[in-house]
Amino acid sequence: MTAFTRLAALPRAPVLWRQSRRLRRDTPRLPDAALPWSGSRPGPDPVRLVVVGDSTAAGVGADTQDDALPGWFAVEIERRFARGTQYAAFGRNGATARDVVESHLGAATTQPFDLALLTIGANDALGLRSRTSFARDVAAIVARMREASPDATVLVSLLPRFDRFELLPQPLRSTLGAHAMSLDAAARAAVERLDGVIAIPPPPPYVDGFFATDRFHPSRDGYRMWAEYVFDYADTVGFTLGDAPS
Repeated sequence: MTAFTRLAALPRAPVLWRQSRRLRRDTPRLPDAALPWSGSRPGPDPVRLVVVGDSTAAGVGADTQDDALPGWFAVEIERRFARGTQYAAFGRNGATARDVVESHLGAATTQPFDLALLTIGANDALGLRSRTSFARDVAAIVARMREASPDATVLVSLLPRFDRFELLPQPLRSTLGAHAMSLDAAARAAVERLDGVIAIPPPPPYVDGFFATDRFHPSRDGYRMWAEYVFDYADTVGFTLGDAPS
């Protein structure tokens, strides 16, 4: 949160606290996608994909990872590049960028990969982390992933548009939305000029069917829409998958 938005939020702090507490109490807690969090989609020259992050890496809102980001990324890889996919997801519901650095990045980078997706930030926004701290952690995650697999592409898709979450009451919605976009802008600026990194802009307006039953996480269709949006944007900057490993 910028210094200005921090100051602007102070007079609203008691209201925001009550609304946040009520939201946590009343929002249904959906489970992670069922294990295993690794899998494959048949096809030639399979792409080695890793997905790292928070509840959206954990597939909350979908039954399995085939119905979440890894599975829908595999669909897009087959459709756009005529290749198969071997995928694995790492992270947990509630994770922050700092949690990924400390607890999940090691496992995610143990094996080489060709394509990675980092999806993190919602919990950093909810925890009112500063722009500087969040951007520093995102940059550290990306740097370690690039070091682990220098020839891979890292896709960075961060904050949701909290200002468009109908579940959130005002003024929590607008305050959290402004904070989230501030974090997103700072983190994308920290990594978007790095080689092998594509920073995905904030998502377009959510449509009917995007959200799961908790009205907070993506549904199966929401994850499909997200995967399509990531690859549509990547296409505009000339993204392509390199040759398969020998």
